Amino acid sequence: MFTFPTDQNLKKKWETLLRRADRQPNRFSVVCACQFVNRNRENLPTLFKRNNFQFSPPPPEVRKRQKKIVINQDTPVAQSTKVVEKCTSEPKASTSESTVLLQSEAYFREKEMAELQSKIANVSVAFGYHTVKDNNKLVALYTGLPDAEKLCKEDQLLLTLMKLKLDLMQVDLAVRFGISQSTVSNIILTWIHVLKECLYDKILGKSLPTTSKIKTCLPSAFATFTNCRIIIDCTEIYTAVAGQLDKQKQTYSNYKHRNTLKALVGVAPNGVIIFVSDLYAGNTSDKEIVRNCGILELLQAGDLVLADKGFLIADLLPPGVSLNIPPFLMNRQFTPEEIKQTMAIAKARIHVERAIQRIKIYKVLHFIPAALRPYSSDIFKVCACLANMNYPLIKEVEEQYNLE
Repeated sequence: MFTFPTDQNLKKKWETLLRRADRQPNRFSVVCACQFVNRNRENLPTLFKRNNFQFSPPPPEVRKRQKKIVINQDTPVAQSTKVVEKCTSEPKASTSESTVLLQSEAYFREKEMAELQSKIANVSVAFGYHTVKDNNKLVALYTGLPDAEKLCKEDQLLLTLMKLKLDLMQVDLAVRFGISQSTVSNIILTWIHVLKECLYDKILGKSLPTTSKIKTCLPSAFATFTNCRIIIDCTEIYTAVAGQLDKQKQTYSNYKHRNTLKALVGVAPNGVIIFVSDLYAGNTSDKEIVRNCGILELLQAGDLVLADKGFLIADLLPPGVSLNIPPFLMNRQFTPEEIKQTMAIAKARIHVERAIQRIKIYKVLHFIPAALRPYSSDIFKVCACLANMNYPLIKEVEEQYNLE
């Protein structure tokens, strides 16, 4: 039996070779001498079953024969037997010992190589783009840019449309596209401004279609309103409660009994959205929105505007522009002419409500959080432009253009 060495490096080698992770050696621990080559303490414990070393005591017959040989060791037969046994046993022992030594040396070489590779990996390299490209904070620190561009333009547009249509959380989009949440926010806001400029400022927000152009695809529901240029209505969108009391009061809607934002939507007789205002506080009246949204400057003499009963805006319209709203109940009941007029207006006005419903399929408009409130008008206008890219709202118009 050999006790563990006092030298720590040598003791660590013994522990590595023994592979006894379940026990820690102490000053009373010993190792059997049979685990050492030639039972020599300096050869290290390398003889184990894992390296195909088998140690077993000699069988009883051999022991008896050895005893006889020891007793009769002076006889010629005994001496010749010893020589033969020695010659036959020594090659096997030397072969087994050399194999164990080679395996032990290979084990230590592999361990040393792994340690060297680990040190090489930790060696500092020269500073460059490859050093900071995968770390958003380092990119912002050294360049002032929000992030190294990781998504192509197509993926950035897809990410923005997914946010508008599905209102996915930023962390969800970050995981899906393999970028940070701050990058998701930057991409969404950037593309909102780009889409608003391309789709609204350059197309929808420039002017209203002329009356002659509208008449080329006038549905049958507008047979009595041939000079109708636009149908208007207001819609409200829920928003987060503002922190200041005066803003809470401004955004509180008596109609919805919640804090909302309000916008005016104008639709052509063929169902196409042709006007979208900014979002105003929910407490703003319909008349005040019409006064300030800029639609009055787009109307011309001879135009007809269809609206709901709440739009008492006849005094705001430019000269020559007429307003058609359902009649109010002046007597105990409507006259037949008033009923007929109300039904005709309702049949024509329903398309603006359908258009607003098509805008609101974009779930980002279901609720505007405080972080998106400064961009809410742009978001609403972009959603309106995207809604116009669908098939025509009125089946009669779709059949007229032979769209499938």
